[in-house]
Amino acid sequence: MSPQSKKATLSTEPYKGVRDFYPEDQALLKHFMEVSRKASESFGYEEYGASVLEPAKLYKAKGAENEELVGEQTYTFLDRGEREVTLRPEMTPTVARMVAGKKRELVFPLRWYSIPNVFRYERPQRGRLREHFQYNADIFGVETVDAEVELIALAYEIMRGFGATDDMFVIRLNSRKSLNALLAEYHLSPEKTKELMTLIDRKTKIKNFDEEALKIVGKPFVLSAHSDEEVEAVRARLGKLGITNTVYDPSLARGFDYYTGIVFELFDTDPENPRSLAGGGRYDNLTSLFSNERVPGVGFAMGDVTIGDFLGTHGLLPKTAAPAQLMLCTISPEAISFAEALAQELRHGGLRVLVNVTAKKVGDQIKFADKRGIPSIVAIGEEEMKTNMFTLKDLKSGQESKVSRALIAKHFT
Repeated sequence: MSPQSKKATLSTEPYKGVRDFYPEDQALLKHFMEVSRKASESFGYEEYGASVLEPAKLYKAKGAENEELVGEQTYTFLDRGEREVTLRPEMTPTVARMVAGKKRELVFPLRWYSIPNVFRYERPQRGRLREHFQYNADIFGVETVDAEVELIALAYEIMRGFGATDDMFVIRLNSRKSLNALLAEYHLSPEKTKELMTLIDRKTKIKNFDEEALKIVGKPFVLSAHSDEEVEAVRARLGKLGITNTVYDPSLARGFDYYTGIVFELFDTDPENPRSLAGGGRYDNLTSLFSNERVPGVGFAMGDVTIGDFLGTHGLLPKTAAPAQLMLCTISPEAISFAEALAQELRHGGLRVLVNVTAKKVGDQIKFADKRGIPSIVAIGEEEMKTNMFTLKDLKSGQESKVSRALIAKHFT
């Protein structure tokens, strides 16, 4: 065995919990982004962005959850300047920082959206990875439930853009204000209150909720069965918009400490995929972490991984588009240069054109086009180069048409 054959090779696997996006995977991510962008901009929302790096203290701050998030669930490290930084686990603290930073220059109410990648160090499982892309939409500067109504309507519109029907998902609503008031009646310590809130947030995932709550509270704990007035007002307003797949869910808490009012969640109704698809709520105090000036905010997030699972479960995955509308097959090496010039003309006219640059026989080139889903081909040889007349073939029907150089593009309009 030669020394070279003994050389260790690197693994082709990606880092655990993240993904490589091959073209078909990238097409699904592109679909996720295009649908959410289209819906957002139809509501008048503007796209923003930010660096993936944030100071770790942003997430340690009171109201941005707590140090447990940084200590156990995030990628946090010291940079070369000994500063503690974190790969963002979510976008809400970042957008709150941005709004607070230019509050005097911005025109309220703000309607912003973004589709960043976010990172969390947790056990990879179905619907949850260590990195994913997350759509976010937020309204800043609106005190009333008009903001909640609009954002839920936007989330609903995105789901409809994916092809979902009302029976495929349900919109759950609750009030953190009412839930906090209920917990206050039990006079628990801050630690016990947080423990109970976490348990409530997991209520639908555990079988022995009453027993676990009893251990924390010391006596039977009962969630209120009476819906909050604001929740019912939002549900009524949504109903007038034709959005009727809403329910009051007293166990819905949403995990973050910064929520101050209505919280909501879109949930898959298929028992094969019982998962949250999107969620958010009102956070009126988050910008006060950066200044003494409070800016009310409402927002929600939707992840590409859970939406991908939803689309697969309901048979809504998009078809992968062909890489080109037309392939120019070349009979000889001399035809390649001619085909490249023709392709350039056609591309300037808006067509997606692929040119064969291999030594494969024309029959093999046609097989390649067929496998890649390219619908039409033109074979270019000596005669075509002399006359600028071509035979355009539809690979699905087998139909052929004689066309001049100037008229090729018209067959695709």
